[in-house]
Amino acid sequence: MTAKPTLAVVGATGAVGAVLLQILSQRADIWGEIRLIASPRSAGRKLAVRGAEVEVTALSEDAFAGVDVALFEVPDEVAAAWAPVAVARGAVVVDNSAAFRLDPDVPLVVPEVNAHTVRTRPRGIVANPHCTTLTMIVALGALHAEFGLRELVVSSYQAVSGAGRAGVAALRAQLSLVAGTELGTGPGDVRRAVGDDTGPFPEPVALNVVPWAGSLREDGWSSEEMTVRDETRKILGLPRLPVAVTCVRVPVVTTHSLTVHARFQGEVSVDGAREILATAPGVVLCDDPAAGEFPTPADVVGTDPTWVGRVRRALDDPAALELFVCGDNLRKGAALNTAQIAELIAAEPA
Repeated sequence: MTAKPTLAVVGATGAVGAVLLQILSQRADIWGEIRLIASPRSAGRKLAVRGAEVEVTALSEDAFAGVDVALFEVPDEVAAAWAPVAVARGAVVVDNSAAFRLDPDVPLVVPEVNAHTVRTRPRGIVANPHCTTLTMIVALGALHAEFGLRELVVSSYQAVSGAGRAGVAALRAQLSLVAGTELGTGPGDVRRAVGDDTGPFPEPVALNVVPWAGSLREDGWSSEEMTVRDETRKILGLPRLPVAVTCVRVPVVTTHSLTVHARFQGEVSVDGAREILATAPGVVLCDDPAAGEFPTPADVVGTDPTWVGRVRRALDDPAALELFVCGDNLRKGAALNTAQIAELIAAEPA
């Protein structure tokens, strides 16, 4: 790469794109031109980047002329169509959609866990993992490197912003309907108050938890549950790792949480695990239940690290640990990891 490579942000006007522009303004100034690209209806808008107003360019083949790295924050179908176009114009693509995550010729990268894989990209594309996977994988990767992961059981508690702006709007609308009422004390009363307008969710999320995220897959699993399984296996290089996932949507705007049951190759020490987590890059250990200290979405939102608490050995299994993790799904869960991958690429020798 040149000393000051040109960066393009595709999908700059979206929810994750907005967070990405904030992050680019906060991190080391390694980029030359930062070009903003979005759909034609957003062309001409001006957005703040690094203290300057930058005009949004319509998505087109010519928009990638001279671009060294292109960050894609767009729907799957847009990424599938346009990422190869950007590559053909000479850019390395870092894609945050699901279009390429499980492609064997596309590395799935978490810089704290498998940074070395970014260098092998035969299609010129690097994939960013799903936000739920990213919430736990930095902490899990550190423990795996020391203890050797053998089995994983997780339950996610996913914020509505994981479903985009429509998810946030749905929760806010539903909360306005139920605020100050006695709803939630009788069967079906929240659903009757909200009606059929549940947004992108199958059930109301206000005063509720919904044990579903994604679309239906074989044997009753959801697409997001399968995504967490498959991405964890790929990132950690454990293609046969037994993984069981239950995804749950909760009435939180931003920040995903997960309970993690991780079984390792041999007996594990809680003190050893805490030491690993306390020193792992990108992880904050917050674990003193006696003092009421453990991570919650309200504390973690707007921060970059993975926060870990409730670390304890599993009952009746000296080889397993239980822990609770939280991470801002718009920052490390999407925008920050994308920016970190781009920085790895920019640092490569010319």
